[in-house]
Amino acid sequence: MSLDSFQRGEPFAIAMDARDPLAHFRQRFFIPQTKSGEECIYLCGHSLGLQPKTAGSYIDQELQDWARLGVAGHFHAKHPWVPYHRLLTAQTAELVGAEPQEIVIMNSLTVNLHLMMASFYRPTTQRNKILIEGGAFPSDRYAVKSQICFHGFDPVSSLLELLPRQEESCLREEDIESVIERDGQSIALILLAGVNYATGQVFDMEAITRAGHRRGCMVGFDLAHAIGNVPLRIHDWGADFAVWCSYKYLNGGPGCVAGCFVHDRYSKSWDLPRFAGWWGHDEKIRFLMGPEFHPMPGAEGWQLSNPPILALAPLRASMELFSEAGMERLRAKSISVTGYLDFLLRPGAPSFSIITPTEEKQRGAQISIRLTHQGRDLCDRLANHGVIGDWREPDLFRVAPVPLYNSYQDVYRFVERFSAALP
Repeated sequence: MSLDSFQRGEPFAIAMDARDPLAHFRQRFFIPQTKSGEECIYLCGHSLGLQPKTAGSYIDQELQDWARLGVAGHFHAKHPWVPYHRLLTAQTAELVGAEPQEIVIMNSLTVNLHLMMASFYRPTTQRNKILIEGGAFPSDRYAVKSQICFHGFDPVSSLLELLPRQEESCLREEDIESVIERDGQSIALILLAGVNYATGQVFDMEAITRAGHRRGCMVGFDLAHAIGNVPLRIHDWGADFAVWCSYKYLNGGPGCVAGCFVHDRYSKSWDLPRFAGWWGHDEKIRFLMGPEFHPMPGAEGWQLSNPPILALAPLRASMELFSEAGMERLRAKSISVTGYLDFLLRPGAPSFSIITPTEEKQRGAQISIRLTHQGRDLCDRLANHGVIGDWREPDLFRVAPVPLYNSYQDVYRFVERFSAALP
């Protein structure tokens, strides 16, 4: 919908919810409640997604099989545990736009990032820099700096950061490509988020990959805030690798198992350096317990250990909802409901501004509000009254209208309470 189509009164929100084809999915999630028993206005799915109501039954199935079968559950459970992670492969591949053999569900995000950099960050004296966005998620920054130091280089000279122009909050696409063109010969790895966690800006991953490869750089993406949020075609875009977590928009639960993409052109690159573990070993001979490592083809060859079944089970519950809803419909609602939130908040007030891009293609299911003073106190007061967003120091209040379970009335009521709480 265009901005001209939105209206400010609550009847408009009620009418939009009444004709929302995805509205019924809200009933399939547990919505946190206030002390008085009312549903919270939960706009924090970019930090932790809500629990699907079927998640408990998925976990219970594995607990029952463990109780009934013990170790035999690896091969004889209702969903045998040895190949259990593959129950998520096809659905995940569809979400990120990849071939199934390019996907593996394993570990946590930062562990996967280190595994990928062990293979794809191979610095030399002439080419040793890693390019990240300024304001990248701290964990990515810590990982990148530690990798640079591990290889004997200095982050002061080998860590290259993209910064927005003065008085701006987001990066311009032409500035990203200009830096790659200018410094590409010294950059070993470009590692950017698909969606910046602070601003909510969606990066043009296809253009960045193309620019990086043109200058001989490896290109990887952290999709933590992108997967399940915006449409992805990571295979077609040609990135060398990507990593993500599964507890934000994917609703897999706190600390849920993460995922990894390795482009198919590396599926049989047996000589590519990697850190090895037995679950990445050729499954045909894995249990022969031989001393030499023979990696499986594709992304599964980067696995280390057998997957945690109880942590994977709730992710299956959520991914089935994604498959049922379809990313195309989810994105359409996301554009509309986030646009509605942006419409209600603008033109802003002296006490706050919006730093998330207004352009639909550059914005996911997130609006980042910069508060000029007493922002943390305001957010705490809202939380005490059941309005849940995400505060990030020093001055950002991030709110996410997630299309799977948030409504237009959530957005209207949030703006109503937010505006009333402003100093």
